[in-house]
Amino acid sequence: MSGDAFAGARRRDAVAVFAVALAARIAVVAWAAGRFPPTADGTYYQRIAERIAAGLGYTWLWPDGVVTYAAHYPVGYPGAVGALYALVGAHPAGAMLLNAVLGALAALAVHQLAARAAPRSRSVPALSGALVAIHPGLVAYTPALMTEGVTGALVACAAWASAWARDRRPALAPFAVIGLLVGVATLVRPQTLVLAPAFAVLALSGPPPGGALPSQDGATRRARAMRGAASILLTLIVALLVCAPWTARNCARMNQCALVSVNGGWNLLIGADPASTGAWAPIQVPAACRDVFDEAGKDTCFGREARRFIAQHPGTWLGLVPRKLAATFDYCGAAGWYLHASNPAAFREADKVALGAVETLFERVVLLLALVWAARAAPARAPGALGVPERRAPRASLAPRALAVARLALLAVGVIAALHVHAWVGYVALLALASLQGRALLRAPVLAGAALAVLAATALTHAVFFGAGRYALVAFPLLSGLAGLAAARQSSDPPRAGAPPGAGGAVFAPPRDPRDERL
Repeated sequence: MSGDAFAGARRRDAVAVFAVALAARIAVVAWAAGRFPPTADGTYYQRIAERIAAGLGYTWLWPDGVVTYAAHYPVGYPGAVGALYALVGAHPAGAMLLNAVLGALAALAVHQLAARAAPRSRSVPALSGALVAIHPGLVAYTPALMTEGVTGALVACAAWASAWARDRRPALAPFAVIGLLVGVATLVRPQTLVLAPAFAVLALSGPPPGGALPSQDGATRRARAMRGAASILLTLIVALLVCAPWTARNCARMNQCALVSVNGGWNLLIGADPASTGAWAPIQVPAACRDVFDEAGKDTCFGREARRFIAQHPGTWLGLVPRKLAATFDYCGAAGWYLHASNPAAFREADKVALGAVETLFERVVLLLALVWAARAAPARAPGALGVPERRAPRASLAPRALAVARLALLAVGVIAALHVHAWVGYVALLALASLQGRALLRAPVLAGAALAVLAATALTHAVFFGAGRYALVAFPLLSGLAGLAAARQSSDPPRAGAPPGAGGAVFAPPRDPRDERL
């Protein structure tokens, strides 16, 4: 197949992935729109969106008729839904359709990321995109007026922008696009901000556009380092500028400044309860905070008391980490939980269990495939390669052998965990297994680095605060795409004509840099 024909075929595949993802989600919306009213946090997002649509801003109407400014929940999602409601009317079906479109964009973004990771293949990008398009947890969560699926879609699009920025180095404009998307995601889920520098670093890494090795003289390295620092800084500044108007509003209206929302202290205190199961629980109000009624002030008080407990009982708090990770990664079930909570008659307990079983099986297969990718992705170093003399091979072979044993052990742990109850151990094993690639991981496809960065950020966030299965949804689009890369063949040949620019060669043998020999 010629390069032009191959590129055209992959464009058709991308359209098909988007169409399938959108059709699946719209079908669920058509079934759910009249049956499942907002519930749980979705109730609050709906009310806030209605007030925003009516021109009342992010305010809260209390039962006694008092109206106060609020910022407990992040503004991004209710703000977007409120803008939509102002145009089409305040019916939850509009929010559900917004979720559907964003979910389909996530599938398209993952397809495009996988196309760069496997530049010679149609099947690998199609598989990666399809895993997102038909993911039972993501699809069935579309009717939920909740933020996790939306955040996952925005993060996948930001990763796509990171791959685009890698293709167009040293241009700075693409880094502003990364910052824009991460900034919007931060307004939906504040902890997403940490991905701004991470995605910028991924864009700066990898083989240079065109595949040529960069000059190694000192002046060139310094100039490249300065451009890299400017790119990372630009990405972070743009993300912060997206949030800045809302931050200024909080400073003016909430009696203290907050980047996006004022619930960090609440969440930290919930996760610092020694009786915690690792998941959400009703907050135990400390005596010092019982007479604090200002929303932001109460959050500050909760945060202060939580930090005091952590400082006094660090071992107890650290001992809660496995419970929090288990609550986040062992079983998601967010879609079934939401639908059953919204309308138990329309979605029975048996339905919730059945959907949970299908979703869990799907997610465990994705985890197993991601582990296969990580086990295969480690670059091998042959004696004499990259200037390593043959006579040093016996001593030099000890480290690769130790790494091979470590990879095998981590793979075994991950596979066993994926087949048993505690999948969180498997996700941690995946991160550890991938980290054995060292510097080579930065030059791996952006899809791989972004999936691992989002997984690590999710695990660290909920190890500190508390866990819930729905929080893992943020990582599922990129992890599903990473799982698709397990089907790619190992190769280090240059990409064929018609492959995306800057795609590099291998999925499993990232281009090596002679500096790696100094590690």
